[in-house]
Amino acid sequence: MKKFLSFLFLSVVVLALAACGTAKEETTSTNNAADGDSASEEKTTLKIGASHTPHAVILEEAKDILAEEGIELEILEYQDYILPNEDLANGDIDANYFQHIPYLEQKVAEEGYDLVNAGGIHIEPIGIYSKKYKSLDELPDGATILISSSIPDHGRILSLLENKGLIKLAEGIDKTKATIEDIVENPKNLKIEPSDAPEMMVTYYENDEGDAVVINSNFAIDAGINPIEDSIAIEGSESPYVNVIAVRAEDKDSEVINRLVEVLRSDEIQQFIMDEWGGAVVPVNE
Repeated sequence: MKKFLSFLFLSVVVLALAACGTAKEETTSTNNAADGDSASEEKTTLKIGASHTPHAVILEEAKDILAEEGIELEILEYQDYILPNEDLANGDIDANYFQHIPYLEQKVAEEGYDLVNAGGIHIEPIGIYSKKYKSLDELPDGATILISSSIPDHGRILSLLENKGLIKLAEGIDKTKATIEDIVENPKNLKIEPSDAPEMMVTYYENDEGDAVVINSNFAIDAGINPIEDSIAIEGSESPYVNVIAVRAEDKDSEVINRLVEVLRSDEIQQFIMDEWGGAVVPVNE
């Protein structure tokens, strides 16, 4: 009798455990089905390379807007101007946002990249800074102006100096490609010296080297320098040096890329740009 009761008890326990196991399996299946339904929602991941300020900051602001439309923005920050185009050309990223049009065109010509401009987003006015002088008028005869060694920036810098009345460039040249040799008038005998990579110009300014230093606004902002308040001269919003979204040519008409550009040009994002940088970064619509 005891053996029978023991057998009966064990049978009940085994059945109970089996029932629990079945319930667990059913719950897991239900959860998996639910996960499958969630996964079935269409989502697109767009991997974009960007320099930190202001590009990555602007992209972060657009991230939630795009996520609501099923576009997940993965932002990879770069510290240099070379890798973002290399990685885009190689297919490691889907787009980049860090460069102006003349720089993109130069790299396409030099490297043979099949990259195109998918749309302009903003301008970062380039500025002239000095710890010695409070205006361009104060610059003495023979003053040294340090500029970056980046060739695509030279035409831009020389055009700014010409617009401010410090030099005159040769007639009939493409001023976006102007070089120091194209200067035909230099009343103050300014020494314009290419010195280092664009990101290093802040260091020259902070070390009080030269009489004035020309700095790209993104690097100035990164270093806590206010281009509007701290520069002794700054580029106007008419600048042709628009920062763009660059993509491989095959992706120029991609719906996802077009939507990214639309969101970055939206009133919401453009207002954010103005509020965040107070004119040191200027949004564009073309």
